[in-house]
Amino acid sequence: MNLQQNFPHPPKILIADDDIFTRDLLKAYLVNAGCEVTGFPNGAEALAAIHDGYTPDLALLDIQMPRMDGLTLCQRMKSAPETQFIPVIIVTALDADDEKLNAIESGADDFITKPFNSVILLTRVRSLLRIKRLHDELESRNILLKQVLTRYVDEEVANIILTDPERHLKLGGESRYVTVLFADLRGFTRFTESHPAEKVVETLNIVFTALTDIIYKNGGTFDKYLGDAIMAFYGAPISYPDDGLRALRTALDMQACFTDLKAQPSRGIMAPLGLGIGIHSGEAIVGNIGSERVMDYTVIGDTANTARRLQESARPGEILISQSTLKYAPRAKIRELTVQALPGKLEPVAIYSFKGLRE
Repeated sequence: MNLQQNFPHPPKILIADDDIFTRDLLKAYLVNAGCEVTGFPNGAEALAAIHDGYTPDLALLDIQMPRMDGLTLCQRMKSAPETQFIPVIIVTALDADDEKLNAIESGADDFITKPFNSVILLTRVRSLLRIKRLHDELESRNILLKQVLTRYVDEEVANIILTDPERHLKLGGESRYVTVLFADLRGFTRFTESHPAEKVVETLNIVFTALTDIIYKNGGTFDKYLGDAIMAFYGAPISYPDDGLRALRTALDMQACFTDLKAQPSRGIMAPLGLGIGIHSGEAIVGNIGSERVMDYTVIGDTANTARRLQESARPGEILISQSTLKYAPRAKIRELTVQALPGKLEPVAIYSFKGLRE
């Protein structure tokens, strides 16, 4: 019987039994079936090997062993996140129902009584290895799914989505109080005219990588790239009492980061570029917009429009904010610019140039 079939590598089997004859016999059966076997005379040494990084695909444990018995070792393995899904078979000379019950209660996946039939043993090992392989494949897909998801949203947001995908991945929205941030490169149109396409894309990726990391660092939700601009918001799906302050810190960090990037000797071509930022807080519709096949978790409404208009009015290196965002930072360093009606808005907006935060 070949146990390596449909397994990506020779299955690693841990054997813990104080009887050297039983260990050698089990090892002979399993090695002949295509497995890699490591034997231990007691549970303590087996557990120490696991703590040192040895990760078996299945464990065969005797109950009665010195220093640490098999049931205790099984309980330790099943209670640790890194080993809880490793199948455990209890192999013992004790045939009482109470012992079988104790083995199951300790977390064992199967129970074999000595003397054992080699065919039955290998059949049960193969069955549990198949389950382990399916679990590993599912876990790998989940990891890949999370890696893909975290390319679009912060890891904390991704975890929320995965805990309740039916709720968070359906079309629709809800009214939330959010702070929206737009950051846009100034002088980028002329930059694209005077540099080859590959250099334009390289520069854009460098800038976007740095600025997007800042959004995540401050607990924001990345929304989208809009040409040479970035949109982010704070307050959904996770909200904090200081969402507006987080957005302001993001803007300061972005400007400082962009200045540092331009100062690097290898980034000389970025010298003509600048960064303008606009921030506004208010009620908005937040949710998945689009179709069942393609959707965008975004902010819709006047709040987003106002933030974008502020960004469009910002000069290179400037951060423009509204009164509704200023309330999050009463000790902010600001310069009141004007009260005016922004394009597309009926009511005038008080506009402030945000310079920093006082200690």
